[in-house]
Amino acid sequence: MKTMEKDWIDYVVALSSTITPVLVLVLTGLGWHIKNKFESSKNIEFRNLERIRELEDKLHQDRIETYNSLLEPFIIMFTTDAIFNSDPKYKGKTKDQLSIGRMLSVDYRKIAFKLSLVADDDVIKAYNALMQHVYSYNKHDNTTNNDALVQTSIWLSLLSEMLLAIRKSMGNASTELNNWEMIEWFMSDTQEMKELYILSKND
Repeated sequence: MKTMEKDWIDYVVALSSTITPVLVLVLTGLGWHIKNKFESSKNIEFRNLERIRELEDKLHQDRIETYNSLLEPFIIMFTTDAIFNSDPKYKGKTKDQLSIGRMLSVDYRKIAFKLSLVADDDVIKAYNALMQHVYSYNKHDNTTNNDALVQTSIWLSLLSEMLLAIRKSMGNASTELNNWEMIEWFMSDTQEMKELYILSKND
């Protein structure tokens, strides 16, 4: 009986001695496979993040170029006559030619189409509202001086809203500026235009 028990113990010991290296090998291989798969997954995720960052940088650059081109006519429009006439590159040209004429050009239409593809939603909505007002205003043939001032105040409000939307889309989402503060720096009568706009909305 003792001999059989000893033989059984020897058998178990021998079997365990054989299985243990195999288990170690299997577990090592499994661990390596899991580690390799995890690292591969991390590498793919890293490459995806890099690609996303590259696309975001490209989109950011596209927005800057589009916004600059879009705002060019407005910049000319609000340049004072003295500064405009003193600039050699504008010699022999009028502000209307370079602002309104530019906005009516095919190239400017292309910029507007690009805006609809790359700009933030709020920028597109603000630009739509601005242009709808321009179209609506152009339908009126006879306007008094007061009507013209009211329409200008509305137009300035819409333009400043678009500038604020652009500012937010360029990374200043938490800005504390309001839309009228966006245009105070280039207009001496911003406050008067703001008050006129408020009055027109209360009528």
